[in-house]
Amino acid sequence: MMFKKLIPPKQWQPVVFALMGAIVGLTVYIAYNARVTSYLSDDPETCVNCHVMTPQFESWKHSSHREVATCNDCHVPHDNFVSKYAFKAKDGLYHASMYTLHMEPQVIKMHQPGRETVQANCVRCHGDQVMDPKDESLVTSYVHNRTDRACWECHREIPHGRVKSLSSVGYQIQTLPVQGEKKDVIPSWLEAALKNKN
Repeated sequence: MMFKKLIPPKQWQPVVFALMGAIVGLTVYIAYNARVTSYLSDDPETCVNCHVMTPQFESWKHSSHREVATCNDCHVPHDNFVSKYAFKAKDGLYHASMYTLHMEPQVIKMHQPGRETVQANCVRCHGDQVMDPKDESLVTSYVHNRTDRACWECHREIPHGRVKSLSSVGYQIQTLPVQGEKKDVIPSWLEAALKNKN
């Protein structure tokens, strides 16, 4: 009974079906171009699907963390499967919205949930360097005293360095690997204009 109410009158059915087809087609097209399935992986190249992340990708690629951690190892919760993918979905929708609306900042900074996640992951990976079981058993507030400050208050250069804006990569932008293919960061029209100028 309820389902019958959703079916449009016969004279409107071709228009409604055409409109639904256009919406489904547009959704599939956007999902394909945005490489939506790549966001299910932990591949760091996914982060440079959007060129705004180029400074973060390049600085990570030249850091020691490259050998042991991907972007998701630091920037996504690891307490359980559901919170990991819920965080990725929420963050991804926010990033996609900001990029689509051209509201991305020149210098990307972490919001509070991101800071809490990175701090938890620093302690998760470096727990044996932060904690000493002997001191932990002797000092009552030892754990709190060792983890209440953000790790990057001291370790500011790790792993992205201090200069992280889009302008920091300048002419040193390299061809980015994006999902197995090489992607030029500098548009061809700009590269041609630069060659003509020289």
